[in-house]
Amino acid sequence: MIRRGPLCAGEKVQLTDRKGKMVTIQLVPGRVTQTEHGFIVHNDVIGVKEGSVIVTRSKAREQEASGEQNDDPQHIQATRGNKPWKGTRAIGGWEYCVMRPRLADYVLSMPRGAQIMYPKDIAEVIQLGDIRPGMRVLESGGGSGAMGINLLEAVGASGHLTTIELRPEFAHICEANATVFYGERPLWWDLLVGDFDSVAAGLPDASFDRIVLDMLDPWNRLEQAHRVIAPGGVLTAYVTTTTQLSRLAEAVRASGQWTEPDVQETLERTWKVEGLAVRPNHQMIGHTGFLLVTRAMANGFAALHKRERATKDVYTDVDDMGGLELRDISDRKVRKVIRDLDEQVSFTRRSSEV
Repeated sequence: MIRRGPLCAGEKVQLTDRKGKMVTIQLVPGRVTQTEHGFIVHNDVIGVKEGSVIVTRSKAREQEASGEQNDDPQHIQATRGNKPWKGTRAIGGWEYCVMRPRLADYVLSMPRGAQIMYPKDIAEVIQLGDIRPGMRVLESGGGSGAMGINLLEAVGASGHLTTIELRPEFAHICEANATVFYGERPLWWDLLVGDFDSVAAGLPDASFDRIVLDMLDPWNRLEQAHRVIAPGGVLTAYVTTTTQLSRLAEAVRASGQWTEPDVQETLERTWKVEGLAVRPNHQMIGHTGFLLVTRAMANGFAALHKRERATKDVYTDVDDMGGLELRDISDRKVRKVIRDLDEQVSFTRRSSEV
């Protein structure tokens, strides 16, 4: 749902100060949010336009307005204890710019149970998975709803998303985050609780255009996934470790039901651009996970995979090779290396004698 006009109660807003620090809150009439620089009064934000600047209030002003002000030194000492500098949190007058959060901002700031997929990976899933409006998408692993909300946006009300989540508490978090984002539960979304194989067994054959797997063992779900996906459909799997990636890739190849997997990861680095000071920032988002993308073959047809050369053995374990052999290096190359090094040693000795 696209929201325009003044900010309303119930909406989430993002407040950013001049240092770039962000605070994301849901506007509730009468509520106050404490920050490092005073108190944000929600009534001051409700009704203003995006791009407005609001100013925090001090604790003293809030107490004065509510009639709760107490200047007794003993009361101040009791509330602050032996750390009087904590009172600086009550100082107001700090400016924040108010905006509605972007989808990426909402995903990063929303309450979460399970670890979310980063926006950089979500964008790759949408693009490489070719997920477009009107499509029927199956998602396994709802988590906190980060991927699900983006999938709901990608398919739109003309499409449909079915999410399978194993744990009921994560399904609750996922549904709540999506409901807050849209203002109501999306009508083009089914959220099913249970393990993937059991739930998918009740889904019709070839009923999905795309599948997104975000789970610990996606290689064990390929059979049911191939049954419910339409021929030519795209499967995108997100895994975090190299062992998961290896097992999944080999399972995809061994099944013969999926095309050669395409694997990649995305690294994100922001830049500082200030006058002539243009350089990468010192921190970046490095490895978060791997994406494996493959497509479903039609029933009765085996996938075509590249054949490895006989001299290139990448599957035999080192311990099963009956002992290690030295890497073969030609005598000619060895003689050249020795000749070059002897010349360098000779020059080094002559130089030291001078």
